[in-house]
Amino acid sequence: MTNRWQRCWDVAPEIYLLLKESDSLEAARDVVVGYLQSLDWTHRREAAEMDPWDYVLFNEGLECLKNLFSPRNERAAKNSSLEQLWRAAATGDAEVSDDFVDEFFHLFKAVKVQADVYPSMLMEGTTAPDFTKYEGREAGKRRSDYLDEMARRMDEHLSRYRSGLDPEVARKRAENRERVLALLGGDEGDWHDWRWQFRHVFKDELGLSQIREIINLSPDHDRSISLALEKGVPFGVTPHYLHLMDEDPSDQDFALRQQVFPPLKYVQKMIAHRGDRKVALDFMRERDTSPEELVTRRYPRVAIIKPYDSCPQICVYCQRNWEITSPFMPSAMASEAEIDGALDWYAEHEAMMDVLVTGGDPLVMNDGLIDRILGRLAEMDQILSIRIATRTPVTVPQRITEELCEIFGSYHDLGRRSLSVVTHFMHPREVTAETVEAIRRIRVLGMDVYNQQVFTFANSRRFETAALRIVLKKIGVDPYYTFNMKGKSEMEEYAVPIARILQERKEEARLLPGIFRTDEPVFNVPFLGKDHLRAWQNHEIIGIQPDGRRTYRFLPWEKNIVQVKPYIYDDVSIGGYLRRLRERGEDPEKYRSIWYYY
Repeated sequence: MTNRWQRCWDVAPEIYLLLKESDSLEAARDVVVGYLQSLDWTHRREAAEMDPWDYVLFNEGLECLKNLFSPRNERAAKNSSLEQLWRAAATGDAEVSDDFVDEFFHLFKAVKVQADVYPSMLMEGTTAPDFTKYEGREAGKRRSDYLDEMARRMDEHLSRYRSGLDPEVARKRAENRERVLALLGGDEGDWHDWRWQFRHVFKDELGLSQIREIINLSPDHDRSISLALEKGVPFGVTPHYLHLMDEDPSDQDFALRQQVFPPLKYVQKMIAHRGDRKVALDFMRERDTSPEELVTRRYPRVAIIKPYDSCPQICVYCQRNWEITSPFMPSAMASEAEIDGALDWYAEHEAMMDVLVTGGDPLVMNDGLIDRILGRLAEMDQILSIRIATRTPVTVPQRITEELCEIFGSYHDLGRRSLSVVTHFMHPREVTAETVEAIRRIRVLGMDVYNQQVFTFANSRRFETAALRIVLKKIGVDPYYTFNMKGKSEMEEYAVPIARILQERKEEARLLPGIFRTDEPVFNVPFLGKDHLRAWQNHEIIGIQPDGRRTYRFLPWEKNIVQVKPYIYDDVSIGGYLRRLRERGEDPEKYRSIWYYY
């Protein structure tokens, strides 16, 4: 037996013996599943004493193991985890990664009531009073004192993530702004002109040379950007966004650089798919959910329209990277006939009550065209909500002018229809005085502003997203969705295990007041649409791949409404994610409960 398996078998010696003594895979399945069912019934009858919090962890781990050992699920996952375990017990090892072994080590710990959850990362070293022993004011004071300590520890974590409103951060950025203006020959008036920002987007070889004069790139980013520009992989950064970065790469601006500076593997994958990217990279299968040019529809009462299909700045992890070739690419603007055809489609479909105007970024269009599109939609009685999806409050907040907001205000007619903005802040460092002013101009109209965050490796540390929620509420933005990273292979360096987004929701977001955590964690299922990750009835683990990836079955949102086939998804491994956190200077031990989120 190799040493890496020893701790698995030490935790669950009964399972080891049952596997080792089985002369076939099916014999092993019978005895191991029988053992698990017996264990289940023992605890359901309360024949063995167990605290209720331990029982929850036991039961969830047990159900997961039974799922993994199901022949039906093995066929769907195209892999038998049980076979790997049986071979390891019988021969001493199996052709699997250490991440695979770690998964079963923790699953076995769960069913043996040894899960590494309590004491929690946050409250380790403290003992919660037994509040049932106290009554009245005494009980209230003791619980309040304990909650004060919990809040204090939260603040220790939150203090790591300063926003752009922090005076020291703002001071450094003022210096950065002066360097950008000096290089580009601009002045303060130019800086606040969105047209100037658009004209000076860094998007080509000249732009790269200018970036090098303003900030220092890591050697890896320098190489990958150079290759991207050479091979036509989309790249672009606005002057505003560049000035948010520190002069040298740092822990503080890591998330900002990751937004726009592509890793080498991403560039190489994009190059490899230049010929078939509209199929290979269209993860959401928009080509199959578009009933009309510019329109995408996955739900009964809402659809999106994409009149402009590029952006001032290119986000590396963009869902629509298969459509975009560069900032402001000549083909981005749809023709007048295409826009009219899409608007006519909305007029003809009375089921539509909500429309999302997106792209690309529709606020690249001029005010007149924005006015015309909103005006046509406003004429349709069935349209009760118009949402404008834009990242300009983050990348070019100067675009939110008084003139543009006057157009918005003319179509925000409470009692008839609402107009709102859906934006895309990723990190507290993206919030600046300019973004506050942009949001203020929208909010004074009575319009709502919502945020959709993509949960990536760059913003997934303990309480990092909680810090974003707090600063967003301060500036008048409501958290809306937190998206699990798409499973697009070219973006794997950005991906985070589903278990981490569930852990963040339970152990970090849940500690905030309800009004600060209005976002819902979701997985956007290809072709089908959003699944709520907190809902057990929407997904289940059906396999552990040899490299340690969990295989999930996602049931479509139409479940119990329409019979639609599920989607099978291989996640990134938890072990791999924890190693990357360690490389960033994080202590993986502080994330140890991640294994027990399924």
